Amino acid sequence: MTDSTRYLTTTALIVALGGFLMGFDVSVVSGVVRFVEAEFALGPLQLGWVVSSLSLTAAIGMLASGPLSDRLGRRPVLQIAAVLFAVSAIASAVAPDYFTLVVARMLGGFGVGAALIVAPMYIAEMAPPASRGRFVSFNQLNIVIGISAAFFSNYLILTLGESGGAWAEALRLGEWNWRWMLGIETLPAVAYLFALSLVPESPRWLAMRGRDAEATEVLGRVAGDGAAAVLRDVKESIAAEARLGQASWRALLHPSLRLVMTVGIVIGILQQVSGINAVFFYAPMIFEKSGIGTNAAFMQAALVGLVNLVFTVVAMAVIDRFGRRPLLVFGLSGIAACMLLLAWGFSAGDDANPRLILVAILGFVASFAVSLGPVMWVLFSELFPNRVRGVAISFVGLVNSGTAFLVILVFPWQLQSLGSATTFLLYALFALAGLAFVLRVLPETKGRSLEELEAVLVKN
Repeated sequence: MTDSTRYLTTTALIVALGGFLMGFDVSVVSGVVRFVEAEFALGPLQLGWVVSSLSLTAAIGMLASGPLSDRLGRRPVLQIAAVLFAVSAIASAVAPDYFTLVVARMLGGFGVGAALIVAPMYIAEMAPPASRGRFVSFNQLNIVIGISAAFFSNYLILTLGESGGAWAEALRLGEWNWRWMLGIETLPAVAYLFALSLVPESPRWLAMRGRDAEATEVLGRVAGDGAAAVLRDVKESIAAEARLGQASWRALLHPSLRLVMTVGIVIGILQQVSGINAVFFYAPMIFEKSGIGTNAAFMQAALVGLVNLVFTVVAMAVIDRFGRRPLLVFGLSGIAACMLLLAWGFSAGDDANPRLILVAILGFVASFAVSLGPVMWVLFSELFPNRVRGVAISFVGLVNSGTAFLVILVFPWQLQSLGSATTFLLYALFALAGLAFVLRVLPETKGRSLEELEAVLVKN
């Protein structure tokens, strides 16, 4: 490994810790729902609000973080996100009632929105075209590591709370299990805040601000002798953007952006209506509905996190070799098949086969992890021209997070009113529609510089 590759890898991993916090934050609540439902006597939609409130403010965070990162810089916005994660974790852990818990979760949502948008943007602006997909996927890798860590942390706290050990009783892990599940996130949040001080500002942002000497220094660490040529291309792109004027939300409606905006919006919606966050946020609840006990349900949820992690690593290894489009075709086919199997398995009602349910969910998670999980964020970092990248990623991120909010909010109601079989059948139909879109519309973006992609995809 060369010095430049080592430096870029270290920098990307540090920045992508925001993905870890996002993954932990969104999944840790899966172990909390049954306890807060009982403690605060919540109905289905109230429970949905506890789980989905984070996604609502994440949508707002996405909307603001792109333009804010253009003004303040990528790194300061990520530092703000780290503070929000820590404050939210502490406030959630000590929440005395339903309202306070929802507000605390919503506060963390702003950090989620910022991390989801700015971290992959930063990495894409640092990485060379030939390896950009792999490096941007570090963010998705950290998201799934965070998801896995949350599932295992929940299971560990649950079992330790029931162990009867003196130290566990002193910490009141049994009585305060859900509070410990939420509060433990404070530790990685504080670590992220300090780690960000070790990374530089994005060279593209520095060049946008006329700080060419600093941009050249950063590019020299990742591009070596080619730093001057890279900076020249970036400056030419910035000059072209300046001639077109400052980007605004209205610019996203320009006919030249029709293709990239259509792809961004559809993929953003598709990632959520596949049902992934319903599984991640409510995994123990789903497994309990197949007839197994609480501890077994938490253990199977941890297995979901492990499968998600393994297949995300697989995606990272092949995304720059096979491309974005083939992975989406393969993954969406698997998602549709597994959701159909899940619908069929739950159609048996009380006679549902727990093993079949587990296989279908693990197959679904594996299919998602090699496709929509990492590929969406890689596409978001590649599709949009430099001039509108901040506002465009914020907008499609808003669409993605808004869809997630609705899916997560109504899932408990769907299970109660429509039944599990019908709910998962709907997800299968959405996946099939998405597959048709990918086959017909989606362009391939691998191996091209951001400036080259702009010339090809944006018809001026």
